[in-house]
Amino acid sequence: MHDASGSARPPRALTYTVRLARQAERYLERLPQDVQRRMLERLGQLAHDPYGVNTKPLQGALGRRSSRVGGWRILFRVDEEASEVDVSDIGPRGQIYRGL
Repeated sequence: MHDASGSARPPRALTYTVRLARQAERYLERLPQDVQRRMLERLGQLAHDPYGVNTKPLQGALGRRSSRVGGWRILFRVDEEASEVDVSDIGPRGQIYRGL
């Protein structure tokens, strides 16, 4: 990118608002504190880059992505127009994908 003077400048940093569905919020509240801390750290990372190396698109679930936190997963969608990350589910890897 270039500014009006023609010199190069870094792209503007975009931060997304992370919104948790009530179900995800309740699940997060019930997790042990050490896992909660790691989840909150990851949610902060998603606010800065929801397409980062810690995420992947879900197969067969158009527009949904997953982020791994140890044996846990965060499922979410990115709303580019509203600059939001909408977290639908948080849960253990073995159960989170059921019903998708």
